[in-house]
Amino acid sequence: MPTYTIGIDLGGTNLKAALVERDEGLCESTRTPTDAEEGPEHVLDGIATIVQQLIDASPTGSVEGIGIGSPGAINWEGTTVSQPPNLPGWGTVNVRDELQSRLGDLPVYVENDANVAGLGTAFYGVGRPHDSFVMVTLGTGVGGAIIYNNKIFRGSTGAAGEIGHMTIDYAGPFERYGIGGSAEAYLGQQFLSHHARMRLLATDSKVHDIASTDLENLDPRMLYEAAEAGDGPARDMLAWAGHKLGVLLGSVVNLLDIRTIIVGGGVSAAGDYLLEPARETLPEYVIPPMRNDLKIVREKMGNEVSLLGAAQLAFAGDEAKV
Repeated sequence: MPTYTIGIDLGGTNLKAALVERDEGLCESTRTPTDAEEGPEHVLDGIATIVQQLIDASPTGSVEGIGIGSPGAINWEGTTVSQPPNLPGWGTVNVRDELQSRLGDLPVYVENDANVAGLGTAFYGVGRPHDSFVMVTLGTGVGGAIIYNNKIFRGSTGAAGEIGHMTIDYAGPFERYGIGGSAEAYLGQQFLSHHARMRLLATDSKVHDIASTDLENLDPRMLYEAAEAGDGPARDMLAWAGHKLGVLLGSVVNLLDIRTIIVGGGVSAAGDYLLEPARETLPEYVIPPMRNDLKIVREKMGNEVSLLGAAQLAFAGDEAKV
């Protein structure tokens, strides 16, 4: 008999959820505004409502559990979310208890959103051929997940995998946590867009035809569009970002001896304009004994992989982590 769980992607702007069957994958999905400014009680009420809708839509009329991918720090037990960015007023919230008080004793598992994306690609995406890999998500920030033997490696407290806060230039710009020269300070969408604007303002580039006056709304998607149109400066900008990514991943490989890297998130849509320079750079920053079988692969499933990963979290329960 088919079994179902619900996967939830808790974002600052939108709350996304899906009904997932273990073998078939995503069956039905929905989204609603998070209304994060209304505070945690309102958001949790919204999660409970959307969960109940998907339970009602399940062919069996029930689900085995709920998996949630959330920003912020997640405790080892997978129950609480602490200081999630873009969710004002949360502090530390026991999401499991709050949802069970609204929905009954349905099993609830909470995990960092990057870890959930890694789990999704491991079981449903391009990570399936690989027992172990590192997932890097390039979006508003830079997230990371370490998948080892098809399980999330979470470290001693549950916080392992914060690849975006690794420093690649100690004298570089500061990111939101005050860490100088971290990967996120170069590759996070806001910084990357700002840096591209400064570089391209006085340059003859097709981005001027795509973005607004003074390039004030320039974003990585526009860089990709210009690059596709043959624009050299846009391609150079994405290659610059790809080089930084390759430098970062060299340190990751040296530390973990995991040689397959899967890159997802919105910025990864730049494809080989970003990833090919990263592939060329990576071996230069890896010690010679570890240079064999290096791979950088793009996950193309987009947000769906996070929903599937959250659902897999519920299928696997505590067995999803190591």
